[in-house]
Amino acid sequence: MLDRAAKTFFQLLAGSGTLKTLASRYGMRRTESFGRRFIAGETVQEAIEAARALEARRLKLTLDLLGESVTNLEEAEAATRQYLTVVDAVVQSGIERNLSLKLTQLGIDVDKASAVDNLRKILERAEPAGFFVRIDMESSAYTAVTLEIFETLWSHGHRQIGVVLQSALHRSEADVARMNALGARVRLVKGAYKEPKAVAYQNKSDVDAAYERMMKTLLTSGHSPAIATHDPAMIDAARRCVHETHVARDAFEFQMLYGIRRDLQTMLVSEGYRVRVYVPFGREWFPYFMRRLGERPANVSFVIRGIVGEQR
Repeated sequence: MLDRAAKTFFQLLAGSGTLKTLASRYGMRRTESFGRRFIAGETVQEAIEAARALEARRLKLTLDLLGESVTNLEEAEAATRQYLTVVDAVVQSGIERNLSLKLTQLGIDVDKASAVDNLRKILERAEPAGFFVRIDMESSAYTAVTLEIFETLWSHGHRQIGVVLQSALHRSEADVARMNALGARVRLVKGAYKEPKAVAYQNKSDVDAAYERMMKTLLTSGHSPAIATHDPAMIDAARRCVHETHVARDAFEFQMLYGIRRDLQTMLVSEGYRVRVYVPFGREWFPYFMRRLGERPANVSFVIRGIVGEQR
């Protein structure tokens, strides 16, 4: 119950325009600032430097230019141009070519056709250059349309794309089967959004149980699946499944968020697993940051220490 209350509280904060303005003004000013624990920076060059540091630790990466819920087509077009700039900068940098993005950032709330066109523009620049592009999943209100758009692009020959499914949603086990049949690459997460009882499990134990079921299905029947979790119990369950079913360690990857459980990242790499780190950056970082705080109480204590000046 406490975890649910914390998630609700921080999601409310994520929607505060005043806090977002203050955070953007102060949260990234210093290298050791509280925002930089979870955000690579506000510019693509800062993200590239963070990516190089990850690659030096034998970690894989995906870059995410933060932004969501744009309210007009001009903002959506601006976000699209920014992503095209990111593609060009990544090519010049020589780092791994892997991106994540959100449909609300590209204008799905304003006009579906325009959002799809914006996504196609990015894919047409990224795919010939060897990028893999993951379409992030947002709240349950977007699940059906996200999968619909994904399947449409897939049917039109886009193969260097993937999607995200959330174990918290009742529908996701059927969606895993649907994506496996398609041959698509799935990133499995628990889900960071507060969802109604009608569409989502409300108890952590139910979310975890669903995650483990879907994880095993993806490991044994999926296509280069991504097991995205910081939960040691889920990671141990994945390792057991791999051992018992003789799944090759390079047939899937673990995924984790930038700045969270770096000890687990290092441990898994040392054991020969592929580990990809989700690297968020950009000026629109505050809503993402608030959701991360709501997911794990330890994150809150870290931020409090940072605000009062304690060094980690």
